[in-house]
Amino acid sequence: MDDKIARPMPSPSPPGPRRAAVAFILITITLDILALGMIAPVLPQLVKEFEGGDTAAAARMIGIFGSVWATMQFLVSPTLGAVSDHVGRRRIVLLSNFGLGLDYIFMALAPSLGWLFVGRLISGMTAASIPTAFAYIADVTPPEKRAKSYGLIGAAFGIGFIFGPVVGGILGHYGPRLPFWFAAGLSLTNAMYGLFVLPESLPPDRRSPLDWRRANPMGSLGLLRKHPQLIGFASVHFLYFMAQQSLQTVFVLYAGYRYGWDERAVGLCLGVVGVSVALVQGALVGRVVHRFGERRAIITGLTLGAAGFVMYGLAPTGAWFVASVPVMSFFGLYGPSAQSLMTRVVSPGEQGKLQGALTSVTSITGIIGPSIFSFAFAAFIGSLAGWHLPGAPFILAGLCLFTAMLISERITRRVAVRAGP
Repeated sequence: MDDKIARPMPSPSPPGPRRAAVAFILITITLDILALGMIAPVLPQLVKEFEGGDTAAAARMIGIFGSVWATMQFLVSPTLGAVSDHVGRRRIVLLSNFGLGLDYIFMALAPSLGWLFVGRLISGMTAASIPTAFAYIADVTPPEKRAKSYGLIGAAFGIGFIFGPVVGGILGHYGPRLPFWFAAGLSLTNAMYGLFVLPESLPPDRRSPLDWRRANPMGSLGLLRKHPQLIGFASVHFLYFMAQQSLQTVFVLYAGYRYGWDERAVGLCLGVVGVSVALVQGALVGRVVHRFGERRAIITGLTLGAAGFVMYGLAPTGAWFVASVPVMSFFGLYGPSAQSLMTRVVSPGEQGKLQGALTSVTSITGIIGPSIFSFAFAAFIGSLAGWHLPGAPFILAGLCLFTAMLISERITRRVAVRAGP
């Protein structure tokens, strides 16, 4: 009994859109991540150009960019999550997609580092379709099948990161601004697709009143206090996404500095990461959870993720780094399993608030993580004499996931989800 958390009794599908609506939101997420992935190989290089080719200075600035982007997410996402509980998900998704498309055009035209900074600020405000999409899935999927559906979302992330960085790396070879134009086209196409195809997932009789006390960063975190079962998971969630900040922040500059990779090589490596993540979250999550339960899936994912990050940090060559990717990809077992458990704790009218609260937690890691990891990278390649260790940010990330695993091992023994089988 320790190894499996009680699961909800099978329940009929919720009213509202057909289950086929899940496919619509998966396409939306895939296009969003494809656009985001396309700029991943080139944004640090564009910043490096504005910084006169100084890698350490570019790393510090990328850290600041990441922190500002996450600060906007932290401030805006809870409001949009609460609003989506009140007016429905569709409008929020469309608003985000149109906003992202216009912002990519703004960044493509940015004449200076200051203008690029403003573009990242706007991007953080408009990139709200992902947490709303998780609430959308909770609207249209029965509780006992949410882990599998969230695994499919993870696969959509993987598909986006397979092709996005590869395409972005190839386009970036011809100019660092070209991927921004292409990403703008994808986001605006996505918005038009949603305008004509995406149905609403939350019917009027399941919507909740707009509570402005929770429609803010600290108010949204109040939902976690309301449901004590979520507090432990929020701590693990924090450490999980803190670890991810290391890869998002320093990988491009790290790969160029340590292995001499250009934009194409970086894009191809990120494509390999995407393939691995898609395989784990799309093909393995549902089977692992069905056979072993959420608890073992969570602990296994965090353990292998910790090992993978340490391997990243110690990899002496690019080939060794790529060989570590399959190990690292198994940390994708955590997200869908934990999401499945947490969505069962709250009511249907609180799903958007839950995703807003989790986005707030994630955004806190984005506020502090990029600066921590980027400044650590800059220090360990320059200012710390005798301590030349470019992989230090990844080793620190491995420590975060190991700590998260220890916490998960304790909290998943005590958590019992109500209304569950």
